[in-house]
Amino acid sequence: MNRRKFIKAGLAGTAVLAVGGAWLAWRELREADEDGVRRDPIGTVVTAVAPALLGDMLSRDAHRPARLARVVDGVHQIIAAFPAATRHEISELFGILDTGLPRRMLTGIGVDWPHAADADIAVFLDRWRHSRIALLQSGYFALHDLVLGAWYADPANWDAIGYAGPPNVE
Repeated sequence: MNRRKFIKAGLAGTAVLAVGGAWLAWRELREADEDGVRRDPIGTVVTAVAPALLGDMLSRDAHRPARLARVVDGVHQIIAAFPAATRHEISELFGILDTGLPRRMLTGIGVDWPHAADADIAVFLDRWRHSRIALLQSGYFALHDLVLGAWYADPANWDAIGYAGPPNVE
């Protein structure tokens, strides 16, 4: 590749990134509801992937929506405890996963998360877990660790796993 082609490729890449960034900003503004509340990509993605990651631990009973909500809250709390740079990276991961075209390209899921089939989500997670691309593996383990960390940190789930809680140290 000569210098001229390299510069053209760099300019084209810059243009693509600028258009993509503008599109994401426009999408975020467009998706705010009439109350002005922004969409929660973390909540949307975690609600979709948690059942696949938790499996039988997340029973299919009347309490499931409340348990999923507690997992989402737990993930938000875990992320809030991270340094700003880590929070930013995790926010970017969830933003990409919640955006249509990147989600389709990276996960193979072409519909919004609430409409995604459990089997498709399981296939996507397995593909990322065993990917040769380290960045996708890192994305899988971030999702896995956040969801399972939130699940196991919730005292409401301790009885189901036979954990009596932390010892009282006096």
